[in-house]
Parts: sequence; structure tokens; C-alpha cells
Amino acid sequence: MKKIIAILISLSLFALSCSNKASDTAADKGGDKIKIGLSLDDLRLERWQKDRDYFVKEAESLGAEVIYISSDGNATKQLADIENLIAQNVDVLVVIANDGNSLSPAIMQASQDGIPTLAYDRMINNCDIAHYVTFDLEKVGRMQAEGILEITNKGRFYYLGGSPTDNNAQYFRKGAMDALKPYIDSGDIELIGEQSTRDWLPDVALQIIEDMLTAQNNNVTAIVAANDAIGGAAVQALKAQGLAGKVPVSGQDADLAALQRIARGEQAVTVYKPIHLIAKECAKAAVALAKGEQALSNSSLNNGYKDVHTFYIEPIKVTKDNLDSTVIADGWATKEDVYGN
Repeated sequence: MKKIIAILISLSLFALSCSNKASDTAADKGGDKIKIGLSLDDLRLERWQKDRDYFVKEAESLGAEVIYISSDGNATKQLADIENLIAQNVDVLVVIANDGNSLSPAIMQASQDGIPTLAYDRMINNCDIAHYVTFDLEKVGRMQAEGILEITNKGRFYYLGGSPTDNNAQYFRKGAMDALKPYIDSGDIELIGEQSTRDWLPDVALQIIEDMLTAQNNNVTAIVAANDAIGGAAVQALKAQGLAGKVPVSGQDADLAALQRIARGEQAVTVYKPIHLIAKECAKAAVALAKGEQALSNSSLNNGYKDVHTFYIEPIKVTKDNLDSTVIADGWATKEDVYGN
């Protein structure tokens, strides 16, 4: 009997030991920080610096760790950056794509390794994207054109487009053209030309607008520019010809320099895309994906490989009339910074 009792006690102690080890393992796994790999297009641009800062702050508040790398506007480097993040065993990838058509090999590798990818603001085509968060891109383009049309709906218009490798640029253009089409069809507006801007580079945009002004003998009524960086280059070219403030120019991103141009009357409109909202939504979605959960969506978009769960955020049109009630009221910029007083 004593032997039986001793065996039972031994078995009970062994079972308790195994149970404690299993509990310890589960606790260790549960206590591990989620590791997010954030691949950014280009941290030389103000827009992406702010996105990074908001995203990292929100992710860390959710208990995650963020490893981020900037591709400096180089698609080949970004492909290598993503492969590097995969090698670091991140739990989820978040990618702000430089070229939405060149990253699919790395994204598919991540998918095969069990790492979900969230496309941040820019869709990545022909690969297994788990989730996409962006703004209503066509609405952004419509707002750009509408901001110009509120000033003038007749004359000679030029369209300065975004990077041909940025998937979003085609949606901005479509939205703008949808707004301009009735006026073009009626003959009130003549579209005298359009050109995309390689890598959204301001110096490339400056050359495009300088060449256009020379070819058109400065005879241009308005320039619909797809973001503030290239819109600023357009204003610079116009200023050299004494036309700044006379030829309305659009943009988007609500960069501080653009807000200052709007306050001075040199730029007609920008589109404010509340960066803190998209960064927070992306951080929350990334953590959910890392946990194997479905992130919040309100639509879907086909990227050539699958219908991707998508979450759209509403943009806001900003002109001189509502600077105070939009970007300043939201804390995006201070009144002192915008107006210089």
C-alpha cells in the first residue's frame, strides 16, 4: 500500500510540474511583445515623418515594438528592406509602398512565412495583402479640382500628377478629372497638358512646370497638382514669372509650407488627411493581424490577387476660408506657424 501511495504522490507531483511548465510557457508567449516591421517609402518627406511618429506612439501604447526602415524613395531598396524585416521574424509587416507593383515577391514570401502584411495608405498589387487602410483617394482628387473650380471654372488648366509608380496617383487623377470633365466637355476649360512626377520629387515637378510655362508663353489659368510637395514646386515656378497668387494651385497633405502658401494666397487648396487617424487605425489593425484577428474594415478593394479588406478615412478640403476651423482647430498646425505671427 505504501508503494502505491508513493507512486500516486510521484505522479501527482509530476503532473503538477508539467502543468506549471505549460502555464509558464503560455505566460512567456503571452508576455512577448508583438514585433511590427514598418517599411516606409521616404522619411525625407515631412508627411511620412509624421506618420511614423504617430504610428510608433500608438503601437507602443498597445504594447507593440516597432522596427522601421526608410527606403529613401528607392523601390529596389524597399524590396530588400522588407526581406530584412522578414528575416528579423516580425509578427506583422506594415508597408508604405514606393512602388505598388514591385513589392509582391517579398509580400508573398512574408505570407508563406505566416507574416501578414498591412498596406498603409498605398495599395500593393498582385500579392497577399491582409488589410489596407487609406483615405478616399478619388475624393481627394475631386477636392483638389473643386478647390480650383471654386476660384475659376474657365480657362487653360494643367494637371501635374503624382509618381507613376504610386498606385494612389491614378485615383487622385481620376477624382480630379471627374470634377473637371463637365467643364472640359462644355468647352469652358481646356486641358492644355498633364505630366506625372517621378517619385513625387519637387525638383522634377519644378522642371515640368518651368518647361510648360515656356511652351505655353505663361498662358495658364490653373494648375491642379496632386500633392503639396509638387504643388509647392509649381508655385516656385510661377513666382519666378510673377504669377504666384494669380494662377491657383492645388495640393494635398496639409504640409506646413502649403498651409503658409494658402495663408499668403499663393496656393488655393490642400487636402487634409488626418494623419493621426490613419496612423492609429494602422497601428490597431497591425496589432490585430499579429494576434490572428480580423482588423476593422468598411469596404474592400481588389489588388489583382484578392479582394482586400479595406478601411477608408474621410479627407478634408482646406482653403484660406477654413484654415482656422480645420488644421489649426485639429492641432495639426499652430496659428503662429501658419500665419507667421
